[in-house]
Amino acid sequence: MTTPKLSVLMITYNHEHFIAQAIEGVLMQETDFEIELVIGEDCSTDGTREICEKYAREHPDKIVLLDSDQNYGPQPNYIRTFNATKGKYLAVCEGDDYFTDPLKLQKQVDFLEANPNYV
Repeated sequence: MTTPKLSVLMITYNHEHFIAQAIEGVLMQETDFEIELVIGEDCSTDGTREICEKYAREHPDKIVLLDSDQNYGPQPNYIRTFNATKGKYLAVCEGDDYFTDPLKLQKQVDFLEANPNYV
């Protein structure tokens, strides 16, 4: 994987019914730059981990899966996932949320690049 311009940080715990749509919302993004999806899977007790593993196997060039043998809780899981990101820019999409616009990330990066006083 090349160094991405943007990292999408996704934390998840027991989001079995939502995680596939969340991941698909990131994978459908149309960008002229590299992105990565870093998933902090927090030892879910439902099928979330298996779904994340499937997507990570199918998209090793885009998805970094951080799984765990213990439950960290939301804040520590967010921090460990944040620390694994490599992009210049960061977008957050939690495991029970999703992106609907395939140009969302492109539009946001274009704006930030054109307006360096914004964060």
